[in-house]
Amino acid sequence: MTTNDNPRPVFPKRAVVTSGMPYGNKGLHFGHIAGVFVPADIFARFLRDRIGSRNVLYVSGTDCYGSPIEEGYRKQVEAGFQGSIEDYVGMNHDAQKKALDDYLISLDIYEGSALGEAKGFHRETTDWIMNRLYENGFLDKIETAQFYDPIRKTFLNGRQVVGHCPVQGCKSEKGYADECDLGHQYMPEDLIDPKSTLTGETPEMRPVVNWYFRLPAYLDWLRVLADREAAQPNVRPVVATTTREFLGTPVIYIKNELEPQYREWADELPNHEFIPAEKGKQSFALEFADIATRDAARDFLAAKGVRLRTGKALVPFRLTGNIKWGVPAPVFEGVDDLTIWVWPESLWAPISFSKTALAQHARAGHPKASNDWRDWWCNPEAEIFQFIGQDNIYFYGIAQPAMWDASRVPGADDNLQQSTLIANYHVLFMNKKASSSGAVKPPMAAQLLDHYTPEQLRAHFFALGLGQKSVSFAPKPYDPDTKDNPKAADPVLKEGQLLTNVFNRLARSCFYGAQKLYGVTNDNEKTGEKANNAQSYLPLGPVDPALMARAREVALEYERLMYLTEFHNVMALMETYLNECYKYWNSNRNASGAELEQVLRNAFYLLRVCAVLMHPVAPAGTQMIADYLGFGEQGADSAFWSWDHIFEGNDVFCTPDELADGKHPIQTLRPRVDFFAKHPSQY
Repeated sequence: MTTNDNPRPVFPKRAVVTSGMPYGNKGLHFGHIAGVFVPADIFARFLRDRIGSRNVLYVSGTDCYGSPIEEGYRKQVEAGFQGSIEDYVGMNHDAQKKALDDYLISLDIYEGSALGEAKGFHRETTDWIMNRLYENGFLDKIETAQFYDPIRKTFLNGRQVVGHCPVQGCKSEKGYADECDLGHQYMPEDLIDPKSTLTGETPEMRPVVNWYFRLPAYLDWLRVLADREAAQPNVRPVVATTTREFLGTPVIYIKNELEPQYREWADELPNHEFIPAEKGKQSFALEFADIATRDAARDFLAAKGVRLRTGKALVPFRLTGNIKWGVPAPVFEGVDDLTIWVWPESLWAPISFSKTALAQHARAGHPKASNDWRDWWCNPEAEIFQFIGQDNIYFYGIAQPAMWDASRVPGADDNLQQSTLIANYHVLFMNKKASSSGAVKPPMAAQLLDHYTPEQLRAHFFALGLGQKSVSFAPKPYDPDTKDNPKAADPVLKEGQLLTNVFNRLARSCFYGAQKLYGVTNDNEKTGEKANNAQSYLPLGPVDPALMARAREVALEYERLMYLTEFHNVMALMETYLNECYKYWNSNRNASGAELEQVLRNAFYLLRVCAVLMHPVAPAGTQMIADYLGFGEQGADSAFWSWDHIFEGNDVFCTPDELADGKHPIQTLRPRVDFFAKHPSQY
């Protein structure tokens, strides 16, 4: 938020950053990296520089449980895999973690909900949440129909059933047991044309008992929340817009040609309002006061053989199931042998990971500002920033906030506070929606590193503008129209060239200019002359006030844009500023003597400001600049990166003796050393 007295955005005392968790049945494709992990990592790195690394906790992990994992494991066993399901999940987790490391993702922890120390914390957190919801009266024991394969003689869970989504307007043909691949929720009996993935046959419906959260009771509360989010400057419009789609009145849609039959039965249906089809629409609607009344009408019409679709609406949120591979559910009212459905337990998994990370940091002797998870998730001085995809807004923007509120106990010190959601639209691949389970197969994250450096990709992904709309990722090596054309530009390299050309030249020029000023020579391949090994220095003293004023202006705008999560505008700002800084050097490169000394004072100041601002985006190259400058120790805790000094000159990092001498020793830059190198395939 901002105040009238201080127009700069106010950041929390402590911050948790989370990335949506990938399933443990596969590695990471580029969408995971581009859509969630890179923007979350850059934001977490910025917060570490802005409020201190001890005050930032960045957590994520593998989503280990659930029917997608069980189904993936079944197929692997059929293909010859001989390990346990834990081995299967662990293998995929290790591949995910390697990809994240390769992309310089700086998580405090990346474990798994069923792996290592986090497994115990996750079961503890699960029991705590479920007991709170039950004790507060927000759980209902509901008997519903579940899909059953009579050939295999087994109940079917999640991905073991596939049909057409019953939600009006949804064209997904990947409707699973009670949700489709676009995130729409419905009751199992509403799924259209279901088939068992085990046998291909139409399954039966048999009764089962599960625990459901009373989500429809939060309809009015969620409407208020959506209004508040719409007015919150650092929450993207897609969050409130998508949330509101589910907060309407329960509706049934019926094809226009069935209106005569409807008229015959209208008086027998529960109380409702008839809404004629809009011009050009193929269905009329029946609107109901609540979900229970709608379901009664749905059952009546289904018994008459009427095909229908339901509108988006809040339905009871299922918390348990009978899948074996899941977190054991607490036993309430004698109902046992249940496990937690994967979606709800994945919502509180970041709390489990936070507990694990805090314990590990404390044991390692590098504790965070607090080792108590409640100071991060329950304290109003902290804020939780959750990076998610558009399809998951239902879970994080509707189910999660309602459950968090329902779990509150007056006066307790462990009441969960609401998160700030940072949602991205889809990352398209060659202008088509890419999914590892869809027809358009995206490249895996690791494959892209055969063509680009991690920092080139980080800069490109950060600039995509996914907070505004779906954007296509079109790497030239994968584009059949341009990959064999040497003259065709690669759109992925636009931001990469800002690093490898502009920023790299600015950094190299500063160091070579200092070596010129102080008479340092490198090896000369033409003459055979050897380097003189003389010491190079950064000249100290006043920097041009106009350049410092411009740097302050840019830093404040950068800070504002980061707060608003307008990441594409951050990259546009830095493109402009880096070009300005290089232009300053280029215009003064022929200076000598005292004039060159002042130019270098100015240029090295500009280089440091650029390094600090680009540090979250390109951490390896900017750390190399800091190392060559010899300022402070390595790592996120170095004073070099702290925004406490963003508006000061380089003198602030120097010793009294260096200040008296008017110079600070720096490393000599040898020929062909790059701070931001191109990928070998690009030469």
